[in-house]
Amino acid sequence: MPDSLVAAALPPRVVPTSDIAARLGVTEEWIESRTGVRERRRAAPDDRLADLAAAAGRDSLRRAGLSPESIDLLIVATCTADAPVPATAPVVAGLLGTTRAGAFDVNAGCTGFLTALEIAYAARAERVLVIGADMLSRLVNPDDRRTAALFGDGAGALVVDSRTRLGPTLLRADAAGARHIHSTYEHASLHMDGHETFKAAVARLSEVTLEALEAAGMAIADVDLFVYHQANARILTAVAERLELPSDRVVNAIGSLGNTSAASIPLALAAAECDGSLRPGARVLLAAFGAGFTWGATTMTWGGGDA
Repeated sequence: MPDSLVAAALPPRVVPTSDIAARLGVTEEWIESRTGVRERRRAAPDDRLADLAAAAGRDSLRRAGLSPESIDLLIVATCTADAPVPATAPVVAGLLGTTRAGAFDVNAGCTGFLTALEIAYAARAERVLVIGADMLSRLVNPDDRRTAALFGDGAGALVVDSRTRLGPTLLRADAAGARHIHSTYEHASLHMDGHETFKAAVARLSEVTLEALEAAGMAIADVDLFVYHQANARILTAVAERLELPSDRVVNAIGSLGNTSAASIPLALAAAECDGSLRPGARVLLAAFGAGFTWGATTMTWGGGDA
């Protein structure tokens, strides 16, 4: 019997906050109080995102008890693809051997995995492999106090089949916020207005949480676990306080991972499963906020057992 549908893949290099603090001329406490990040993973300059995504996908298939040939569709959510063309997904499909699966990428920033998950459920496909993967180290300026310590690299994958049920998904966007988070293809080009992003993220995540619960006919008390995009520990705390969520039901995995963009939600799910807080049959609220601005939320009943 398979033991999970979700898997994580992380680069081996761990960068502690002390290293970044020394470079920026600040203390570890200064960084951790603003981000909640103690350490993050960083890919090597010549690492490929496709390889990291494939590692997560391969482990997800293994844990789900599925062969690559059984996958009908493969979606990779990312904003840091190895190249503009080809997309990451068909490269990953080749690495995994999903020989009969369609494959494409989704770029919705940190909301990418949630967006890809909704596409997977809407697709007329029996089994979909959804991978969130990003290497934000490609975009972060190591001398920028606003972003240098916040982001990490990683990939997470989830098999979407009959074992996991998704509720109504709400996806939103507001281009007026685009100026607050943006980058180009150039190295160290990421710009983020942390203050404006914080305000918008807390407001929108709180709002869409309630909207998604209403659409699913649920109340806060019905949710076993709240899995938000791991953007910043202060955002997680602020949303939990605004909605009066029990702290033990809000996943906080950012301390050892940092903000991993589209990989954030599947990595948080994997962490919650590892520590025992995510169990088969659990009712889960997923929500994300990211560049664009984009945001969204959905409910999920966590699966387990055979498909």
